[in-house]
Amino acid sequence: MAFLERQPIRRVCVFAGSSQGARQEYAAVAECLAKELVIRGLGIVYGGGNVGLMGVLADSAMEETGDVIGVMPGPLIERGVAHRRLTELRVASSMHDRKSKMAELADAFAVLPGGLGTIEEFFEILAWAQLGIHSKPVGLINVCGYFDKLLDFLDQSVQEGFTSEQNRKMLLVESRPEVLLDLFENYNPPNVKKWDEVSEV
Repeated sequence: MAFLERQPIRRVCVFAGSSQGARQEYAAVAECLAKELVIRGLGIVYGGGNVGLMGVLADSAMEETGDVIGVMPGPLIERGVAHRRLTELRVASSMHDRKSKMAELADAFAVLPGGLGTIEEFFEILAWAQLGIHSKPVGLINVCGYFDKLLDFLDQSVQEGFTSEQNRKMLLVESRPEVLLDLFENYNPPNVKKWDEVSEV
């Protein structure tokens, strides 16, 4: 298993919902994140959709002439949900391939509110950090307390002995995109134990 050195941040992968959610604040924070990334000269990698918070993110970035790469499996593109005005749209062979390509292209991961797909992507990329597959920062944008109960679950996992304090601290949490991006820039990954040294993944 490769244990990677952290690379400078050039692109940020954003996981986000394919719906806009019940609050206007969710779309507003997606727009804010997009503009902040463009201001900082950072590219965006995301799931390639033209709907929901994904669409808001991409539209906002492209309006500011940002660099946006979408990654989407062919069958989803055929359904007409792919954004057609991106810098680049890459075709993945499957959902698994999609996540792998997004991870390869990005140097950090920001998570906006979303549903099952967003949460699945988030937990997989955080688990990869726990295993030392990557040393890239991972952060939640916790607007309107959307992720509060998820964070409570993670704290309970620590209390019950399933997650270490060190691995719990890998996750960065902020409500303001600009503050989260500052945390990304200053992130120092912890020393991750090798597979044969851990009792529980």
